[in-house]
Amino acid sequence: MGGSDLKQSPQGRVLTTRLRAFFAPIPALGWLLGILCAVLIEYQWGDTLAVALYLPKVPPLFGATLVLKQPLLFPWALLFVCLVYVVPICVIGRLTAGPANRAAAALARLPNWVSVLFHLLLLYAALHVWTEASDYRLQVAKLIMIAVMLTLSLNVINGYMGEFSCSHPGFMALGAYVASVFSLALFKQTTLFGAPILPEAWGPYCFPLALLAGGLAAALGALIVAIPSFRTRGDYLAIISLAFMFIVKSAIENIDAIGGPRGLGGQPHWSTLAAVFAGMALCVWIINNFVRSTLGKALNAVRDNEIAAEAMTVNTRRTKMVAFLFGAFWAGVAGGFYAHEVRHVTPGGFGIQMLAEVLAMVYFGGLNSVVGSIVGAVSISFLSEILKPLLLYKWIVIPLILILVMIFRPTGLIAFRDFDLRRIVGPRR
Repeated sequence: MGGSDLKQSPQGRVLTTRLRAFFAPIPALGWLLGILCAVLIEYQWGDTLAVALYLPKVPPLFGATLVLKQPLLFPWALLFVCLVYVVPICVIGRLTAGPANRAAAALARLPNWVSVLFHLLLLYAALHVWTEASDYRLQVAKLIMIAVMLTLSLNVINGYMGEFSCSHPGFMALGAYVASVFSLALFKQTTLFGAPILPEAWGPYCFPLALLAGGLAAALGALIVAIPSFRTRGDYLAIISLAFMFIVKSAIENIDAIGGPRGLGGQPHWSTLAAVFAGMALCVWIINNFVRSTLGKALNAVRDNEIAAEAMTVNTRRTKMVAFLFGAFWAGVAGGFYAHEVRHVTPGGFGIQMLAEVLAMVYFGGLNSVVGSIVGAVSISFLSEILKPLLLYKWIVIPLILILVMIFRPTGLIAFRDFDLRRIVGPRR
């Protein structure tokens, strides 16, 4: 087959051009309005439409899990998604493009945080309505947001710093257990810790302190990895960090005071949708500012050429230490959220499988990119959840997809891409 046969036909180019021209004027505000209207349509008429299309219920994850269990329902599930999501989002987004652009322009004249906060509130409103349909959707949404935090924190080390760390499950375990001990010992009646020290009603207000304690514990654990490994060069960090992950797992299994191999349960359900969403938004904002700061630029210089960076007066060891502890801190915070969502953590849950999933999210989405980390975390988390009916076979499908990505996009889908909030929330000219 000749190279010219692979080129897009004239009709295809015309269609692509027209679609781009149709959607180009829609700002982020218009897309969010379309998404909000779509989830409201499903919330109001989803059950009626599902019955009319011979579906047993409203598809929980856009029909994907339903189709894997009952393949014959694929046409009806696809039609449901088109009628409820695709058509309303596109039509409403295009119809509101003019007013949305004027509103975005008005918001752009205010401080940047006002516009970002307004967009986040719209996104949260849509997410809140979508998760109202079932507890399953609610948990999936929260676990995906926790995965975004974990992926971003690892990308700081493996992407922006250019090292290969395998210790993130260990950092997450430290954060999960320390935050759990904080909340259980202070605010809950348990067999392990006895009577609470403080009134339980104070607990939700002190939840940020539990997350902070988990993050600090993970950062302290990162020192154990960083001090010896950053005195060397090459692949020593990967070896030491992998050993650290197994040390943390084994240590927790042998501490009966926190449940040992049985795990630690009974955590208060403080990881609400609002709390996790706020934590994720704060994580994205802080990490994005970090990698765009002077220290972030120094980190890129160290990654590209450490000797040249030292010659340009960059303190390479200090820069790597700060970045490594920073990434570990957010992994610990993600662990705290995770523990208070699943409400039972075991040392076995922070092992090789979790490491494989997080690495897949980072390298699938793209190195050195905040946007890529978000895309990778959402994509792999959704894919993993969708493929659950395949049981162990999903670990054949996901690696195959990763192999194809590594062949055709070695740096990931969206690598080395800046996350410019002003551009995202601004009007479309």
